[in-house]
Amino acid sequence: MKKGYYDEYDNGGRRERKSRRSLLLHLLDVFVTLLTVAAAAALIVTYLVPYVNPGRIWFLPVLGLAAPAVYVASVILMLYWIIRWRWIQAGGMLLLVVVGFGSISLFWRPEIRRSYEAQIPDRGTVKVMTYNVRGFYGPEGKSSVDEVVALIREQNPDIVCLQEFNGRLAGASDAFRVLCEEYENARFGDERDPEPLDDAGLAILSKFRILRSATVLTPHSSVWADLLIDEDTLRVFNNHLHSTAINADDNEYITTRRFLSDTAREVKFRSIVKRLRENSELRAAQVDSISTEIRATHWGRLVCGDFNDTPVSYVYRRMASGLNDAFSECGSGYSHTYRGFFNTLRIDYVLYSDPWQALAYEVLPVEYSDHHPVVVRLKREQ
Repeated sequence: MKKGYYDEYDNGGRRERKSRRSLLLHLLDVFVTLLTVAAAAALIVTYLVPYVNPGRIWFLPVLGLAAPAVYVASVILMLYWIIRWRWIQAGGMLLLVVVGFGSISLFWRPEIRRSYEAQIPDRGTVKVMTYNVRGFYGPEGKSSVDEVVALIREQNPDIVCLQEFNGRLAGASDAFRVLCEEYENARFGDERDPEPLDDAGLAILSKFRILRSATVLTPHSSVWADLLIDEDTLRVFNNHLHSTAINADDNEYITTRRFLSDTAREVKFRSIVKRLRENSELRAAQVDSISTEIRATHWGRLVCGDFNDTPVSYVYRRMASGLNDAFSECGSGYSHTYRGFFNTLRIDYVLYSDPWQALAYEVLPVEYSDHHPVVVRLKREQ
């Protein structure tokens, strides 16, 4: 039977629409291919970041900041190629994703343990808090000593590690003096200083007896104290590594997207990158010294503080070598401890050695500083 005019017109229209869809899909595949190559290259680089000293290749720590976003983007691209039945591209991305699967717990853990946290008994456990208090200056520039003291009393930790400790403001607070009576064992700054409280920078408050203590680098960078817990010794390292030097104005400039309308953004970004580079090199030198001291300790180790670097970094790998990360062991959800940069950065840590075991991990949502305090409950395995 001979086709009519409308049949030929309809078939021609279908062929044209099909041809147009094929062209669009082809262009989309080309575009996604370029994205896939870029994402694959970025993912490979992020895997190398922890193993390369920033003093040799300075820009790697900057790329490490984007590691979670790069990983998620790679998973999405992998799924795209699976849907498109392109098994070479999908297989390549799958391989790269699987390689980094073990690092997911550094950023995110399924929320399956939170409901059980309240059931953890206090007996036989040690509660630890680490907190960068930003010199005890609150959001409006007023002293936050009393608020921080109230928080410590509420949480009632056995060990408290404070960074950016301001001895002048703390010494002027009646609440802090009373707190020191409750924590009879304390270590402020350099014990050789006749007035260590004034220029401390770091503080360790303990309900356990302090056997000895020392400064690793400076009273503002790293100190340790040996605590007698029952019949065991636990060496607590309190650390505050060199800042990224990204200030509040830089954070606002990025998070509020002011750079989109700023004609001087190139100069601004160049300044930010320069500071990131210089301070990454300084932190690398610091962590090399601190990690050597940590590895030389032959009994239990507890390493706390503000590392000013993410879990995908040379600093974290060196500091955490041979230790367990409390968040990776018993945290939940996506953890961030810095109140800036879109609330995406975990730069405050509680690390510990065997035979200790983490039972609970929590980041407290208070705003007395530009950091959140981290609280961990530990128990010594028998």
